[in-house]
Amino acid sequence: MAKKKSTNKEKQVENLLDDAYKIRVSDLSKSISLTHKALAISRKENLLALVGKSLSRLALYEMILDNHKESLRMSHEAINIFKEIDDEMGVAEVHYSIAGIYYKSNNFQLGMVYLLDCLMTFRKFKDYHNESRTQKSLGTIYEFLGDFKDAKFCYKSAINVAKKISDKNLESNAYNPLSGLLLKQNKSKKALDLSQKSISLKEETGDKRGIAFSYYGRGKVFLYLKRFREAENDFLEALKIHRNFGEKTGESMVQNKLAVLHVAMGNKAKAKIILKEVINFSDVHGTLFTKIKACHFLYTLCREDNEIENALCYLEEYTKLQESIADSQTLKVIENYETAAKIKFSEKEARLELEKAEITYEKEQVEKAIGMKQEFLSAMSHEIRTPLNAITSIIALLDDRSSEEDQKLLTSLQFSSKKLLRIIDDILDFSKLESNNMSLEKHPTLFSKLMNNITETYLGMAQEKGLVLNLVLDSKIAEAYLLDSTKLFQILGNLLSNAIKYTEQGSVVLIVEIIESENGGDFVRFSVKDTGIGISAKEKNKIFESFYIASSILTRDQGGTGLGLAIVKKMVALHQSSIFIDSELGQGSTFYFETKLEKSIAPISSKTDALKKLKGKKAMLVEDNEINAMVMTRLLKKYEIEVVRASDGSIAVELSKQEKVDFILMDIHMPVMDGFQATEHIRKNKNPNKETSIFALTADVTVVNHQKYQDHFDGFLSKPIQIERLFNVILGTKRSNIHGEASQFNIIV
Repeated sequence: MAKKKSTNKEKQVENLLDDAYKIRVSDLSKSISLTHKALAISRKENLLALVGKSLSRLALYEMILDNHKESLRMSHEAINIFKEIDDEMGVAEVHYSIAGIYYKSNNFQLGMVYLLDCLMTFRKFKDYHNESRTQKSLGTIYEFLGDFKDAKFCYKSAINVAKKISDKNLESNAYNPLSGLLLKQNKSKKALDLSQKSISLKEETGDKRGIAFSYYGRGKVFLYLKRFREAENDFLEALKIHRNFGEKTGESMVQNKLAVLHVAMGNKAKAKIILKEVINFSDVHGTLFTKIKACHFLYTLCREDNEIENALCYLEEYTKLQESIADSQTLKVIENYETAAKIKFSEKEARLELEKAEITYEKEQVEKAIGMKQEFLSAMSHEIRTPLNAITSIIALLDDRSSEEDQKLLTSLQFSSKKLLRIIDDILDFSKLESNNMSLEKHPTLFSKLMNNITETYLGMAQEKGLVLNLVLDSKIAEAYLLDSTKLFQILGNLLSNAIKYTEQGSVVLIVEIIESENGGDFVRFSVKDTGIGISAKEKNKIFESFYIASSILTRDQGGTGLGLAIVKKMVALHQSSIFIDSELGQGSTFYFETKLEKSIAPISSKTDALKKLKGKKAMLVEDNEINAMVMTRLLKKYEIEVVRASDGSIAVELSKQEKVDFILMDIHMPVMDGFQATEHIRKNKNPNKETSIFALTADVTVVNHQKYQDHFDGFLSKPIQIERLFNVILGTKRSNIHGEASQFNIIV
């Protein structure tokens, strides 16, 4: 549809309105005269849109002059016209004028409502000029309400929008109140800079009316800095301009501040005279918020001068004025605060959408990378652990039947396999810790036995180097604690292994001592002390970083993955603690950490008694690897456990329908049907083994992340299987009838 051509009369009115608006900052009375002329022509020619626009502009000018009654009358007439012709922007501009009337007369709740309403429309139509003005006005309301954070946000938004359209007048309008806000935050230098900038811009644009507010702003900064004469000059200049332009609100604001200045200069009498003039002025022109300030200030001054009767009089007036507006405002402000918050952030929506898209893409890439990493770790874990499982299991079988000479070979083989397994464990544990997939699995543990097991594990390593390895245990240590023995073993094992590795002569000591006892638990300090090469001061903070190997380590034998201490640091953090180090080059090192251990009843267990409970039990072994199946079968039969073998998941499902077994060892990665699918099928379908304990038997430790299937399994047993751990988890399961007590879901790595 073609745009309607403007008539000569329409062009004449538009020109009058444009000319009037341009000169409003220098000659407001002429602006009003030109706009009345435009209104008269518009009414005569029945140009409704221009009648509404003329009334809207006149309402704005009357609001500036504090002629609120006349401004409201014109505003409502303009709104009716704009609604009749469906002019949304016209209504918004009138709402801006009405908002100014309300907040200038201390009716902040209605001022905020109208400002928020018109702001939404201005943004909808990308009217940056009006958006900047509205933001600045909103900032004024927030500042008066004491919300300096949101006030600052609005002032800065006003400045940014003004810069977008290169409107220096609007830019300077916002600098002035922002300067005052900075002054309240004791940032006088920045405040002075902004007020100077505001004045410079006003001088550049020729805004004679607006510069009065800039002088007022700079005067406040000078007053704060006790530069009284300069402050007085600025206030008097601002007062002169406001009076010339008939700016009633501006005039009473300056008078209030002049009173403050005279008090600061030691002239209370002059201040009281000015404040009384402000009250009288307010009664005539309706500048309510300046009257409230004047009453409170007079009350303060009279009280200081012991003028009790006058002080009470002004206090009563101040209280009455405050109460008259408080009840009507508080609820409205609260009701509209949420809307205000939404408006405040709406300008960020487009940018946030773009950022959201970028974040989503980055997240997808990260998830893809994590997925690839997990797939790699899964494959590596499975491929290396599977043959290792066969090696360690065969060693366990041969241990009882080998000669003394063969025992030495088996010991070497076992040491090598454990070393390889530890490297794999380090990599996998580090991956789990980095992705926050590891937590403590606490169980009642015989503490002294655990500490002895740890030191005995590394005794051979120490003796090979001619070192003394000692355990010093506090006599007050409890018999049993509730703890994650696997992770504590790994922490102390890493520290002992490192100490032995980097010590050529002398000793390594594991010291366990109670620091404090309270609430059924002990605060225990674990220390590993050595007489080794020590660590330089510059490297103390680096050694816990991933893959870092100290420069003092020169030989490959002393090297490693650089993950051990990084894992220690993260595992100690799981215990709500931190690892510390005392060390000097050539003087040895001490690594230590403290954690609270909860006392526990000692677990009733002996290997002999435990294995008796398994004697004569029937197990289903679901394993596709023939070597692993053969070895596991022999191990189980060694302890008189009957074994039913299934080579894949589908066979296991069929066997589960035929006969009841006491527990099932289920491999995860199998052809035809994997362990997850087979276990889910057994659990969900009617068969004798629906409630039988099922353990995931896998070389892939990443299966612990499969949350979907955790309800189906009673535990995960990672290959290579350590026979004691196998029996411990079987005897401690929650579904098994082998052991009478329930326990938590088990993950045994």
